[in-house]
Amino acid sequence: MRSAMGRRALYITETAVMTALLIVLQAAARPAGQYVAGTCVNGVLALSVLAVGLWSGITVALLSPFFAFLLGIGPQLLPIAPSIAVGNLVFVLLLSLLAGGRDLSPWRKGAAWITAALAKFAVLYLLVVKLLCAVLPLKELQIAVFTAMFSWPQLVTALAGGGVALLLAPLLRRALKR
Repeated sequence: MRSAMGRRALYITETAVMTALLIVLQAAARPAGQYVAGTCVNGVLALSVLAVGLWSGITVALLSPFFAFLLGIGPQLLPIAPSIAVGNLVFVLLLSLLAGGRDLSPWRKGAAWITAALAKFAVLYLLVVKLLCAVLPLKELQIAVFTAMFSWPQLVTALAGGGVALLLAPLLRRALKR
């Protein structure tokens, strides 16, 4: 049996690994385009919450957009980073709430996955396209780029990444002995 301190250290380490994995995959996949990079990001977000735990998912969801901004691999407009963090947070919270159980039917996990992806898409669309693009002093080209980035591709990548994570999470939980 591990001590409480040992379990906490392991949890922190696993969360740090998930954060690092997300950043590395995002940077490596960036040249392949938004669909590949976004799928990797959403996959790691979902895997963090489904295999490691709720607080791991929350941590990775909130930190990753700011690291991506600082490292130049995310949108280079700082007000967008908190919006992405909120979208990520909604995604991991809904996945945890609706699909976090181990013995759920495939139908329930599928419904949770689709609900979380739709919610993330809606949150990002509303915050970035409808709010930030309306209130920030952006040029028409920037508005067009952000509208394209934060509309349907968000749904597609959340669905793809979440689907991959649902397949991988049981394997990772077994490897982590959970």
